[in-house]
Amino acid sequence: MKKYIKILMASLLVFTMIFSLAGCGQNKEASKEVSKVDLIKEKGKIVLGTSADYPPYEFHKEINGEDTIVGFDIEIAKAMAEELGVELEIKDMKFDGLLAGLKAGKIDFIVAGMSPTEERKKSVDFTQIYYKGVNKVLVRVEDKDKYNTVDDFKGTKVGAQKSSIQEDLAKNELKDIELKSLGKLTNLVLELENKKIDSIVVSEFVAEAYAKQNPKLALAGMEFGNGEDGSAIAIDKGNEELVKIMDKAIDKLKESGKLKEFIIEAIELSGE
Repeated sequence: MKKYIKILMASLLVFTMIFSLAGCGQNKEASKEVSKVDLIKEKGKIVLGTSADYPPYEFHKEINGEDTIVGFDIEIAKAMAEELGVELEIKDMKFDGLLAGLKAGKIDFIVAGMSPTEERKKSVDFTQIYYKGVNKVLVRVEDKDKYNTVDDFKGTKVGAQKSSIQEDLAKNELKDIELKSLGKLTNLVLELENKKIDSIVVSEFVAEAYAKQNPKLALAGMEFGNGEDGSAIAIDKGNEELVKIMDKAIDKLKESGKLKEFIIEAIELSGE
């Protein structure tokens, strides 16, 4: 009898170990995280967040009778989607709402002439710099010779896009000014045309694009120091694989000369 009891106990112990090991395997499988890249490929699309009032980076243009968002940032975003083998969906948002949209999962990445500042790096990751320009001042054409040094801005009303690097430049480098920050650059341009502000601090290419479109506007002689920090693609933290894929795609665009083509074509398109 004792012999049978020992056999029964041994059998129960073996079954318990087998079920325990099986349970561990299931838990490991359940805890395996699905990467952002896998999720994007599973959906078959990647969602871009941008602020389409910033020619030639991104702006609205009527193409074949339809309102279309174009610009070299958009072409870069298309190249990122192509690298992943998925479709691109574009969401046009206010610039100061882009990071919040990324953190909330409403968009997958940002391409919007955004500089990778230390403050922004606290909440999101960035790819390598894909474009670096300088910042200039957009004014009414009759004032184009009026602003050549920082002292020339004293007592004037200066505009800048809200939460942009240009807003920081205006705050830090121009003294005794009245700064007006708005989310949409098009609204700032209207304020300038209607003489509610005297100038706008903006990226060089963007200033040139607006001046080319509008004969009432011109670039002042003032240029800001060492230029902007450059533009990079923003991705939510914890997605290193996606950052690496996009860095590799940016390398391809630079090496092939495609990136330069995108910029030249966008400048020409914004001036039509």
